[in-house]
Amino acid sequence: MEELAVKKLLNEVREGKMPVDDALRALKALPYEDIGFACIDHHRGLRKGLSEVIYGEGKKAEEIVAIMEKMKAQGENILVTRVNPAKAGTIQEKFPESEYHATARTITLEHRRKSPGGKGTILVITAGTSDIPVAEEAAVTARFMGNIVDTIYDVGVSGVHRVLGHREKLEDASVIIVVAGMEGALPSVVGGLVDCPVIAVPTSVGYGASFQGITALLGMLNSCAAERKHSDSRF
Repeated sequence: MEELAVKKLLNEVREGKMPVDDALRALKALPYEDIGFACIDHHRGLRKGLSEVIYGEGKKAEEIVAIMEKMKAQGENILVTRVNPAKAGTIQEKFPESEYHATARTITLEHRRKSPGGKGTILVITAGTSDIPVAEEAAVTARFMGNIVDTIYDVGVSGVHRVLGHREKLEDASVIIVVAGMEGALPSVVGGLVDCPVIAVPTSVGYGASFQGITALLGMLNSCAAERKHSDSRF
C-alpha cells in the first residue's frame, strides 16, 4: 500500500465515508502478509514509494498469481519480471487487465499510473539487437516507476558513427543505461561523451571468448570512463 492510498483511506475515515472496521481490515496486512511460501512486503510502498517487485524466474505461475492477488487487494501497482510466455498466459487468464511485455519478459498491472517524475529522461542504449531483451526490461521497469524513458538500439562500436548520430539525445539525458555483450566497449565510448551518470550493463551475448558475459563485465569494470557498473550477465 502506497502513501497516497493510506492518506485516502484515513481521510475517508475522518470524513465518515468509511467505517473504522473496514479501514482496520485494509491495514491489517501491513507491514507484511505471510502466505506460507512468500512474505509479501505491503509496507514497501510506504517506505520506498514503490511496491515490491515480483521476480518470476523460479516461481510457478500459480505462486505468482497468489502473490499478485494479495497485492491487488491492497491496491498496489504490480511488476513481475523474468516471465516466460507460458507463465504469462496463465497469469493473464487470471488478470486480463495486466500487460505482458514479451521482449522485456515482464508483466505490469497498474491501478494508478504514476505521473512522470524524476529529474529528466532515462536513455537506454544497446550495442546490438541481441541485447534488447535486457534493455527492454530496464526500460519497462523505469517507466513503471514513473520515469520518462527513451531508447536507442543497435549502435555498437563496430559502427561507432551510429551512436554519434544521436548526440542530442545523449546530451539531453539525465541518466544513460548502456547494455552490451561481446567485449562490452560501448559504455566506455558513451561515458567519454557525456557528463551524466552512465550505468553499464553486460550481457552474455557473444562468442566463445565472451565467457557468458564475463569478458564484457571485466571490460566495463576496467574502463577509464566515468561510469557506474551493474552486472546482468544472466541473460
